[in-house]
Order: sequence, then C-alpha cells, then structure tokens
Amino acid sequence: MATFPVAPQEIATGFVAACEAELQAPKPGNVHVFADGHGMTAADFLASAKAAAPFIAAARSTVGARIEGAVEATWARVGQNTNLGIILLCAPLAQAAAAAQSADLRRETRRVLQALDLEDAAAAFRAIAQAQPAGLGAAPEHDVHAPAETTLLEAMRAAAGRDRIAWQYANDFADIFDVGLETLADARRGGADAPLATLSVYAALLAAFPDSHIARKHGLAAAETVRGEAALFEKTLKSADAREAAFELALEFDRALKQRRLNPGTSADLTVAVLFADYLAAILASPHKNG
Repeated sequence: MATFPVAPQEIATGFVAACEAELQAPKPGNVHVFADGHGMTAADFLASAKAAAPFIAAARSTVGARIEGAVEATWARVGQNTNLGIILLCAPLAQAAAAAQSADLRRETRRVLQALDLEDAAAAFRAIAQAQPAGLGAAPEHDVHAPAETTLLEAMRAAAGRDRIAWQYANDFADIFDVGLETLADARRGGADAPLATLSVYAALLAAFPDSHIARKHGLAAAETVRGEAALFEKTLKSADAREAAFELALEFDRALKQRRLNPGTSADLTVAVLFADYLAAILASPHKNG
C-alpha cells in the first residue's frame, strides 16, 4: 500500500532530477547540455535547481512560500531569472505531494489549487516582481508590484489568456497531466530512453499551442509560426529510425530557432513540470517509506 504524503527530501531529489533530466534533451530553441543559448548555460539551470530545491520541498510550507523562497535562492545563486516558470509550476505539485491524502497526484494538485489564498498571491507577487518577467506582472489588474487583493488562483485566471503557465493554474494543470504525461508514457512504451522521451514531451507541448514566452517577446504571430514548425518537427521526430537521427533533427531545429533568437521557454518549463509530476506520481503510487 502506498505511503503518503511524500517526504521533503524525496521532493527535493525529484525536483533536481527533473531539472537535470530536462537539460539532457536537445530541446530546440532552449538551453540544454548540447548547446547554450540566450545568455544562459546548462550549468546555470542546474545551479538554479539545486538552490531552489530546498524551498520547493520545504516541510510544512505553502505554495506561495515555496515560490518566494525558491526565487530568492535562485537569484542569490545565479543572479538572473533562469527558472521562475519552473518554480511556479513545480510549487503546487510539490505542495500536492507534501500534503497528499491519496495516491492521485492530479486530484491532490486540484485540491491545492482550489485552496490557494491571498497570502499565496502576496508571496508569489513578490517573487514575480523580483524575477522581472514579462507576463503576469503586465496585467491591467493584479499588478505584482501592488498589494495582492485576490487569491493566487484568481490572479492566474486573469493572466491565463496570455500566459500558459497561468493557464495551468486555471485549468488544473491539464497540459501536464493530459499532453505531457500521456506523451511521456507513449514514448516509453515505444522504447525511448529518458532524453528521447523528454524531447518527445517538449515537442508535443511546443506543437500543441503557441509558446507564451515567444509570444510575449516577439508577438503571437511568431509564436504561432514556431508552433507550426514544431508540429512538423514532432511528426519527423516520430519517424526517425534511431535516437541519433532524432537528436540530429532536434539540433538542426535548435540552431534555426536560436539564429532567430526564439526561445520556447514556456514549453521547456512545462517539460520540467511533466518530469517532476511523473516522479511524484510514481512515488505516490508505489509502496515506500518516507523519511
């Protein structure tokens, strides 16, 4: 019989493992071990993961506190916004695992999102303001530089139309559980190793909707163009006869996107969240001892 909730050390280990695994795949347009990009390196992301992990996994914490602590620790370590999206996505998943009353991560995540309150919003707003991204803070309502006046869930619902990370909060992390985890399972059934399965998840997410990081920086038309290119890439990826061929296709697409300075950062953040959710779901569904 499964044991829950999940212990902080297991959550921290899973968070770092998910961040590290995502870097092992040649995700087109993004940072990975095969190529740096956009002024950042794989080492920056790994250092960020290790700095953020204790706060993502903190015992008896809240979603807002996890977000704020992880962002502050990241900035202290690397001095730039490497992982705000990852933190915003992984904090509710960590909270769901840490307070789990069942082995169903999706149900527990939904319960966490519904319980988000004003204090969660205030902490998250401070973290977002520190990270200084485009997106939620640019809203005509729920400005992150002003005192929070609503719950974090309501603030995310207000931003959901233009930000896919906010959309996850408003839609019970549907992309994680429906697109991401289903693609991951399919890839594994097809014999893909971990990096190739991760690449498959990233490709599926990038092909499913316009990447909101690209849309914020370059406009919706550019994001939609990349989405269309990703759909073709995903199709050719599935027909690749070997892992090496798949990676060659990915690196070719990677170079093309980086030449245009296009970074599908939201799709990369979602990929980390999928890997983290997969890790947590496996623990919740299996007999284990915490501690």
